[in-house]
Amino acid sequence: MEKIEVGSIVTGIYKTGKYIGEVTDIRPMHYLVKVKAVLKHPQQGDLHAPKEADVPLFHERRALAFHEQTNIPKNMVKPYEGEVLDYKESLKIALHAATQALENDESLWAKRSIENFSILIKDYKIT
Repeated sequence: MEKIEVGSIVTGIYKTGKYIGEVTDIRPMHYLVKVKAVLKHPQQGDLHAPKEADVPLFHERRALAFHEQTNIPKNMVKPYEGEVLDYKESLKIALHAATQALENDESLWAKRSIENFSILIKDYKIT
């Protein structure tokens, strides 16, 4: 298994999103990862009630920002070998994939998620 050290390019899963980033620090239980690209946009809604729309607060979940740093548990981090896409392009692809994955889902959760994604597209200033 490849050793992960400061400067390594990795994938990391944070909450329900998946990112490519650079390890900037190694902590006892986590890697501190600086975000370079988005592989999977976070799911919308309440993390404690996944895929439920009837919750007190249906959260708009944003992707971590370019160069934002976050602690990711060590077991959620893997070495990454591929090309690192431009952040904004990767965000656009991830949002499009997340929206498409819900298009045939008739649930209220899917409909509300798609609404949030359309708001986020405007907020992120991507087309």
